[in-house]
Amino acid sequence: MDHFTIATVAEQSADFRRVLWTGEHTQLVIMTIPPGGEIGEEVHDGIDQILTFVSGTGEARVSGRTKNVTAGDLVVVPSGRKHNFVNTGPNPLVLYTVYGPPEHADGVVHHTKEEADKAEAEGKDEPPTS
Repeated sequence: MDHFTIATVAEQSADFRRVLWTGEHTQLVIMTIPPGGEIGEEVHDGIDQILTFVSGTGEARVSGRTKNVTAGDLVVVPSGRKHNFVNTGPNPLVLYTVYGPPEHADGVVHHTKEEADKAEAEGKDEPPTS
């Protein structure tokens, strides 16, 4: 069994993306978006995503709709939906997300968005295959 005090673990990570756990059907990832930063507009075909916000303030932009998000909020992004999450506050926007199926390489850590984007562009952030 893996056990996490998820809000504490997420708050302690300054990394843009850190994969905490990868299973056959789902993946747990924590993210920290710096003030003024964003995840970046994207679409995950064949992957559902659930994001829970731990601290900070931001905007959830999903399928052309925008909602403010803060600690305790949860946003569901169904497969195939265009989405982005933007930090609109003065402090980091911290969240954890569950992908189903996995979206990233098992155990990967990207310290910055630029590092994450580069790894994805180079094909170095591929989910494990069964």
